[in-house]
Amino acid sequence: MSTVPAHAATTRLEAESASLSGGTVVETDHTGYSGSGFVGGFTDGHRGTARTTFAVSAASAGSYTLALGYANGTGSSRTLTLTVDSTAQQISLPATASWDSWGSASVAVPLGAGAHSVSYTFGSGDSGNVNLDRLDVTPSATGQAGPLFEAENATLSGGAVVATDHPGYSGTGFVGGYTDGNKGAARTSFAVKVTTAGPQSLALRYANGTGAAMTLSLYVDSVRQRQVSLPASANWDTWTSATESVTLTAGDHTVAYAFDSTDSGNVNLDSLTVTASVPAGPGEAEAAFLSGGATVGATTAGYTGPGYVTGFATTGARLVRTFAMASAGTATATIRFSGAGTLAVSANGRDAGTASLPAGTGWRTATFSVPVRAGVNTLQLAGTGSDVLVDSVVVANETALAARGATTPYTEYEAEAGSTTGTVLAADRTFHTVQAESSGRRAVRLGATGQSVSFSLTKPTNAVTLRFSIPDTADGAGQTAPLALYANGTKIRDLSLTSNYSWVYGAYPYTNAPSQGSPHRFYDETRAQIGDWPAGTVLKLQKDASSTAAYYDVDLLDAEQAPAAATAPAGALSITSYGAVPDNGSDATGAINAAIAAGAAQNKPVWIPVGTFRITSKINVANARVYGAGPWYSVIQGTGPRGGFFGTGSNVTLADFAIFGDVRIRDDNGSDGALDGNFGTGSLIQNLWIEHTKVGLWTDSGTNGLYVVGTRIRDTFADGVNIHANVANVRVDQSMVRNTGDDGLAMFSEGSAVTGSAYTFNTVQSPALANGIGIFGGSGNRVEDNIVSDNVEAGSGITVGTRFNPVPLSGTTSIRRNTLVRTGSFEHNWNSAIGGLWIYADSAPIAAPIVVEDLTLTDNTYQGVLLSFQKSITQLSFDRVTIAGAGTYGIETNATGSASIAHTTVTGATSGGLLNDGGYTLVRGAGNSGF
Repeated sequence: MSTVPAHAATTRLEAESASLSGGTVVETDHTGYSGSGFVGGFTDGHRGTARTTFAVSAASAGSYTLALGYANGTGSSRTLTLTVDSTAQQISLPATASWDSWGSASVAVPLGAGAHSVSYTFGSGDSGNVNLDRLDVTPSATGQAGPLFEAENATLSGGAVVATDHPGYSGTGFVGGYTDGNKGAARTSFAVKVTTAGPQSLALRYANGTGAAMTLSLYVDSVRQRQVSLPASANWDTWTSATESVTLTAGDHTVAYAFDSTDSGNVNLDSLTVTASVPAGPGEAEAAFLSGGATVGATTAGYTGPGYVTGFATTGARLVRTFAMASAGTATATIRFSGAGTLAVSANGRDAGTASLPAGTGWRTATFSVPVRAGVNTLQLAGTGSDVLVDSVVVANETALAARGATTPYTEYEAEAGSTTGTVLAADRTFHTVQAESSGRRAVRLGATGQSVSFSLTKPTNAVTLRFSIPDTADGAGQTAPLALYANGTKIRDLSLTSNYSWVYGAYPYTNAPSQGSPHRFYDETRAQIGDWPAGTVLKLQKDASSTAAYYDVDLLDAEQAPAAATAPAGALSITSYGAVPDNGSDATGAINAAIAAGAAQNKPVWIPVGTFRITSKINVANARVYGAGPWYSVIQGTGPRGGFFGTGSNVTLADFAIFGDVRIRDDNGSDGALDGNFGTGSLIQNLWIEHTKVGLWTDSGTNGLYVVGTRIRDTFADGVNIHANVANVRVDQSMVRNTGDDGLAMFSEGSAVTGSAYTFNTVQSPALANGIGIFGGSGNRVEDNIVSDNVEAGSGITVGTRFNPVPLSGTTSIRRNTLVRTGSFEHNWNSAIGGLWIYADSAPIAAPIVVEDLTLTDNTYQGVLLSFQKSITQLSFDRVTIAGAGTYGIETNATGSASIAHTTVTGATSGGLLNDGGYTLVRGAGNSGF
């Protein structure tokens, strides 16, 4: 083994003098090599074993560039695995002109003073078939303290080049070459000196005129940190910034942006600004919902966390932050800001005055008072023409939101965990059984008079929601039957239960005719206010003699402290002033339409008072703010298949009421959704309760900047939410969806792309058909921090793909920090099992990045992860995925293509950790086990 110290100048190590193993041999049958020969033998017959190992002695600790001289006459880029001591990474070796032409591939690595082992291996996940000539070892340039590093002065490799053909760059040029021909190779490496250890903000200035978000990979000292998203800029002459946060020790570092094989590249780089970042604090503005021109910035130093929000000089720009409070009242909000001016304030969708931000220098704070409610709240700051920057917004005494899933106002009590004299139904996931549709796949049956199930309350309660099933009638029309509710042994009341909205039969889209067989959709819900009961109270559901149904299947009870009815906003126009009459069954459609038209014309809010108001057709809303007294008090009741709100324009607020339909069967062309249409820009939907409609929300073409928060959607006959076609920047947050007749939450890029939209912090339970969350095509969308449980039929917990012929995926689709429990199901029409996470290339290949990180899959019905089917899947990456329990395989691949996978574990998979009969390429990083 040859050992040569690395000095300040480049040291060349000849491959033929290195240590060879696994089939590698010295050869001389191609010209142009240095030294006395080169190393061959990296052939398919030696996949997994061929290795060349160099001994390198570093004179001092620091960053070194390893430049491998090689020949690759295959005509396409090939890969080997570089291992420095015990740290491995895959490297790309682009094709050379011929086998007699030699190229160089460089990687910057940190080396401590002393001896090191540097090896190049034809690993099992590599494509190999190259020849090696030499290794040049060069100490990297000493890092500069910055903060500004021009890309044209950085170390460029893999096809990255200096260019000047687009104006607006800083310095003497910018770096191009991040083109598809250099995929897997192009890299810009900055030598950075850090004087004080700690968190650093890396602000990359770039241009992306592709029209879609693109990605690069961020490396620090040769270790890949993460994939970074670079949203589109207006054109190639417009430069913008993307900021990442990393923690660095004091000293020299190499920060690199690489066009890896899992990236989409095709951007230009101008500069990197490195600044010590103040650690993130509470209420970071950049994590809020932004629309109307509000964007994240990072150029004004001194902010906390990864950035701040700018753009408030544009009227209509808004920031909406969601937070929780233990109790209602008035609270003090604190804004950390720079600049000066005034922002309009809204609390929970209602006007709450303004925030005055006085003139001064640097980052400062200002306070103002806001009304708050117990539970989930929203606080909106909107632009009034003032050019201010907002770093954070904190509300005094706010409480933590749930780490994953929705923060709900209720506590959920599973029947099988209660005390019962009935029968606990054995766990079962077989389609057409009531257990398959039950939360947790178990329920309690009360089949005889006197049988009961009891729950001990852990929090004060005055309202309950019961999820139940009672038998249908022979003609499918449904029956209504009471079930008794007791508190501490004393009967409070009967709950009214009905099967009118449950039990469907036959084949999709199903009917109400029992003669067609194959019954399912057994469950419905009923709610009631029951008076005030303290924690420790025992609530009991009992089949009394007056409980006329043959049996009662109890799945769960949601118990909460419903707030008192809210009062109308100042100056609001009540629908009763326009002829609506509550609780008498009269048609209020015309009165509500008239009130909304008047409110829009007069710029006044519209008020739905306490009561139930029946409607018989859709109600159009644009430039309208409609509020109720709360979803326990103000109810809009549909008639038959009709009734809901239809968006026809911008600036719509719908808050604090319920929409209950009367839909009893799926009829896509003959039924109304609760919320439908184009909600334009600047709209908010908050604290609605939706049941028994075709869909909960179908937001359609033209919607841009709709925020949906704190909403319950239950027992729909189609999707809970569908973000559909030519829609941008819609976010559904902190909402709960249960028992949908199709996807719980869907994005469907039919004809045109859904762009930059997100499902965050939601809970999806027991979708009766299809997926918990489904992303079909689209660009740059996110599914983050959700909990999905208990698929029933023909779907996964989360699916991403090109089913239903959508606009193909582009940009980066982010699947981060989600939990899937008992998900995956069987598609009986295909005779196929579907995994908890399903990546499905159907009508088009998947060639845009999908990033799956921090995913927990527990007790999967079939596969944990399934990749399928007819087209290739590339640019897919997995990191920190835990698969705990699978009915078949932990991971199953039925596709062509490749994915990177790291820190992924499989345990408890019945059939094994991995089924990969088709030869799909998994590029394995560190930290994998069990497959």
